[in-house]
Amino acid sequence: MVSPSYFVHLILRIVHNIVLRTLFTMLRVGLTGGIGSGKSTVARIFEVLGIPVYDADSASKRLMSESKELKGLITIAFGEEAYSGGILNRKFLAEQVFNNTEKLSLLNSLVHPATKKDAAEWMQQQKAPYAIKEAALIFESGSQKDLDFVIGVKAPLRLRLERTMQRDNVSEAQVRARMNMQMNDEEKLRLCKYVIVNDEQKLLIPQVLALHQKFLASSDKN
Repeated sequence: MVSPSYFVHLILRIVHNIVLRTLFTMLRVGLTGGIGSGKSTVARIFEVLGIPVYDADSASKRLMSESKELKGLITIAFGEEAYSGGILNRKFLAEQVFNNTEKLSLLNSLVHPATKKDAAEWMQQQKAPYAIKEAALIFESGSQKDLDFVIGVKAPLRLRLERTMQRDNVSEAQVRARMNMQMNDEEKLRLCKYVIVNDEQKLLIPQVLALHQKFLASSDKN
């Protein structure tokens, strides 16, 4: 007769193997695109399909406001004016880095490592077949090294300009200035394994569904 302890041990081993499989075989997918490409729209579709999405932009803002370590580093680099009463002075920081590549690189060198660490911890907690990290600066920050592959979202320049001008209530010159501070869109898309076209002509949802099915199939094989 098999003892009850044998079944307890067996169940614990099965659970342990499931946890290990989730941690080490779950696909880690990057999602990126230039300003106004519509990557956030694509991310929302994946979320509707039940796929967890890590929003690196929102996470970085949260960490800049909540992480004591990061707040200390930013204060050392940019001075006490970077925070007012413990609250991030976004206007001051924006003025510091706008059209100043050296200061922007300095800020990114502080924020990116903190965000990458936070994203890695988040990934370990996910139980889905695959999870997505949405970030504008995946390649610039070196985050692609922690991902299995990256999806790029592509849109015509004129449409990207119009979307951003309307969304942020800024001028075309301001949008172009932001674009010039990011990696060239063609270069970025060449580094992506998959590209989704978001030009308001080609249907978006079928493209996302096709990738979703592909990722599910790849996850099952693992």
